[in-house]
Amino acid sequence: MPLLNSLVVAVLPLIPKSIVGKVAKRYIAGTQLSDAVHSVQTLNQNSITATMDLLGEDVTNIEEVEVVKKGILSILKAIQENKLGSGVSVKPTQLGLKLDKELAYQNIKTIIKEAAQSGIFVRIDMEDSSTTDATLSLYRRLKVEGLRNTGAVIQACLKRSESDIRALVKENADFRLCKGIYDESPSIAFKGRQEIRDNYLKLLRIILENGSQVGIATHDDFLIDGAQKLLQEMHTTHGKYEFQMLLGVREKKRAEIVRAGHRLRVYIPFGGQWYAYSTRRLKENPLMAWYITKAIFIRS
Repeated sequence: MPLLNSLVVAVLPLIPKSIVGKVAKRYIAGTQLSDAVHSVQTLNQNSITATMDLLGEDVTNIEEVEVVKKGILSILKAIQENKLGSGVSVKPTQLGLKLDKELAYQNIKTIIKEAAQSGIFVRIDMEDSSTTDATLSLYRRLKVEGLRNTGAVIQACLKRSESDIRALVKENADFRLCKGIYDESPSIAFKGRQEIRDNYLKLLRIILENGSQVGIATHDDFLIDGAQKLLQEMHTTHGKYEFQMLLGVREKKRAEIVRAGHRLRVYIPFGGQWYAYSTRRLKENPLMAWYITKAIFIRS
């Protein structure tokens, strides 16, 4: 299977988009906001909250930025109108970070202020390492202005993350802790599977020791079990943490987490920019070779 996985990863750009789409539909709510709303409603009925995520990164012009901004504001309206148990995730590069940092800041500020009126939480997503400083600076500026319905994301694969967390816990930050999905240089990132895991639990311990709010974002049994041990060891109250997973990934495991009495949030990606997201997720998934092979050779 590892050899097959490597082969499929190598030829993924050559696989027809329709085949990738057939496999990826398990990870994407759909292309329309109504698709995402339906997915959130289904989760809410099963005592699971959500975060809606309009797909796309690195816009190339101001017009595209405005389209994304309007799209996210539409998400907020849909959450309110449908009384959904959901927040929203925003990517700074979607909102102009690489075009004009001040534009991105003002756009995100507008979204967060609008969300605050309905009690909706906005997670500022973390992208590749070229944007880390700018994203954290933007987050801190928003917090200084008194916008509390927002939080940062820290990637355990980055070597700088411990120092970032030690500073942010002093600022009463709200964290989402994940492994990180970007292919970063060994000079700035841990590359081994176990060293990333070990750093993840080290960072989680620092967050919990300081009583900060944290979203424990992982599908890894080693980390889920390790996190539960830390939560028990530190007598962490339920309101200070939640587990977080992605749509279509390890649904049986997320049901176990809910049955164990933990809060759980599922990220709901949707939108026309599904292809780049899907190929990235498929590369991460050890079963992706089987899914794609099945899609190619088995008609359904």
